[in-house]
Amino acid sequence: MRAPGFWQTGGWRSVMLAPLGWVYGAVTARRVRRPGWKVPVPVICVGNLNAGGVGKTPTVVALVERLAARGRRVAVISRGYGGSLAGPVRVGAHRADQVGDEPLLISAFCPVYVGADRVASARMAAEEGAEVIVMDDGFQNPLVVKDFSIVVVDAAQGWGNGRCIPAGPLREPVSAGLKRADVVLAIGEGEVSASVPLVRGRVEPLAMGMPWKGARVIAFAGIGNPGKFFATLRGEGADILREVALDDHQPLSDALMKRLELEAMARGAQLVTTEKDAVRLPAAFRGRVMTLVVRLRIADWAPIEAGFARLGL
Repeated sequence: MRAPGFWQTGGWRSVMLAPLGWVYGAVTARRVRRPGWKVPVPVICVGNLNAGGVGKTPTVVALVERLAARGRRVAVISRGYGGSLAGPVRVGAHRADQVGDEPLLISAFCPVYVGADRVASARMAAEEGAEVIVMDDGFQNPLVVKDFSIVVVDAAQGWGNGRCIPAGPLREPVSAGLKRADVVLAIGEGEVSASVPLVRGRVEPLAMGMPWKGARVIAFAGIGNPGKFFATLRGEGADILREVALDDHQPLSDALMKRLELEAMARGAQLVTTEKDAVRLPAAFRGRVMTLVVRLRIADWAPIEAGFARLGL
């Protein structure tokens, strides 16, 4: 589902839906007050206030790499959105339709545990030797106590029109959410207001010798904000003949991929997609689609490092 324009700009539709947004925000406020389980190891939550893609997965990867560089055994727990397994299960030789595309991607960097019951996933991770757990999403889920919370926001969109779903993009009011946050991570360019320390980051392509400049490509993406992927690819100098914006987590069927491949062949173009989409590719297409690999670059780690120190990490 694409976010409606009034989530960003406001207007009469937003005003009409505002009462429902107040109800949504009240329900969230009541839910987050429920007591949770204190994991025997530190839990760092990477969450958001906005619905949709804001850059949580690159943030999780950046945190995992930072903690691993400090010699910590880190694990990630995730709901496994889009996966069929109830869990808890440690991601291994699974498919994206079993454990979700994001956990499958992150599992290349550290152990990842998925399951509908985050408490069970956290317990399993701790029992198997994790010294610190990064929770991918779940900022509004109270069942696991968070020791340090990072709220990620797309700086270009900010907090949208400031209203809760369905009147706006927020899962809860900004003022309420930031009372439980330790850091706001704003990714990209744009003004963001925050009552807690604000950290800036950019998602940048990883230099891997890919000849993007002048390359004729058909780009497809099934992520929260496909436009960011297309803009990044264009910024690398690629000649995008067509942008194919799919739904977030949309299955990449053989029929869909064959249609895209035939179009690419007819136009003398190369198919290219995101890392998250690449893990959902049918096996037959994995060697025939190029991937734009990106990493999050954080300008100043000091506020996050201060959180690590407070947790003894």
